[in-house]
Amino acid sequence: MKTSQFRMQKCAIEGVEAVEADTAHSFGRHTHDQFGIGVIIRGAQKSASGRGPVEAGPGDIITVNPGEVHDGHPIDAQGRSWRMLYFDPSLMADAVLDIGEGQPEDFVFSKPVMSDGHVAQRLLPVYAAMTQMRETLAPETGFLQLVASLMDRNPASRFVPPSIVRAKNLLDDDPTAATTLADLAAASGLSRFQVVRAFSEVTGMTPHAYLVQRRIRWVRRMIAKGMPLADAAFAGGFADQSHMTRAFVRAYGITPGAYALAHN
Repeated sequence: MKTSQFRMQKCAIEGVEAVEADTAHSFGRHTHDQFGIGVIIRGAQKSASGRGPVEAGPGDIITVNPGEVHDGHPIDAQGRSWRMLYFDPSLMADAVLDIGEGQPEDFVFSKPVMSDGHVAQRLLPVYAAMTQMRETLAPETGFLQLVASLMDRNPASRFVPPSIVRAKNLLDDDPTAATTLADLAAASGLSRFQVVRAFSEVTGMTPHAYLVQRRIRWVRRMIAKGMPLADAAFAGGFADQSHMTRAFVRAYGITPGAYALAHN
């Protein structure tokens, strides 16, 4: 079986993460709290996303929006390789505001995969500029041009019932808390079964799976700030460090220790 190789690189701009991968790893359903855009370099993969099924091959652009449930599986045993950039939502919001000359606009990636050579030609130089760490003018310029080229592909926002908004907010406000299904039912005004069914229909995850993802994202930020792994696991609501590690690897393909080394 092909050995997985993941490499996280420091970026010239704060709020950006760069990941290179060459792997046959299958990712379970997970989410990111960032916008992600990348290009398949070799091989192919298939996945499910909140915007429909995805199959991407060499040269294709793949994207993910914050909070979007998705997975990822190689087409064959040879795996695939890609380069991805992840942008904090605040950075994207600032870029969209700048491009719109002060006019606020909601932005999401509308397509989970794009066979668009023009976007790939913009993305790879931005990736190179971000990771060379020489200065910020080139990566900032390239980033703004990339976002501007994608802004006209913004779809209408998906309606989320207020009951599920309240349930999600309860989990989002404190993902480390020991929230119960009864708590979610009380917050949403639904029965426990109705919460599970409606939450899964809207988010693509059960409330428990969603909570685990929120906890993973929380510990990822704490680890990046230098918090010891055992402390992050405990503070993040996981039973122990091994529990956190299993969830982290399923979502991101790398261990929390490897992630810590890339940020410290």
